Amino acid sequence: MPISLYDLSVPTFLQTVRALGGVLGRAAAHCAEAGGDPEEFVGVRLVDDMAPFHFQIEAAWHHAVWGLEAAKTGRFAPPALAGPVPYAALQGMIASAEAALEAFTPEDVNSWEGRALDLQIGPRRLAFTSETLILSFSLPNFHFHAVTAYDILRARGVPLGKRDYEGLLRTRSG
Repeated sequence: MPISLYDLSVPTFLQTVRALGGVLGRAAAHCAEAGGDPEEFVGVRLVDDMAPFHFQIEAAWHHAVWGLEAAKTGRFAPPALAGPVPYAALQGMIASAEAALEAFTPEDVNSWEGRALDLQIGPRRLAFTSETLILSFSLPNFHFHAVTAYDILRARGVPLGKRDYEGLLRTRSG
């Protein structure tokens, strides 16, 4: 059975977006139980030269949704970064990403297969197809930022495990 562009992208993004939403919820619940404030996570970095937590959430949202939009339109044009925003707004971004991903249909996404697009990153121009953009740019960046957000929360004492990051696995039916 061939695997389509939809199969490779939307369910994969959704699995981790939903898991990330759960991780953010667990972090907020942990703060409520421990007397902490989830707002304290917004500016936290793993190391000084790494982007803060809020950037990790925004970048995960951008690569999931706007990676697919780039495959559709030929342009990677996510909205400008919002910068430090309230923790609840970060949760809202992930909920928004889930809703946007759920709106993509297999027919639409699969119709973008083979589409050529160029991505300009600073002085670099990268020539992709829809498939190579998703598989070699958006998915790796998405997972990098999602796991970095998870790691920041873990490093700050939120009781998370690997299964929280994995989310609901797509196992064989029947």
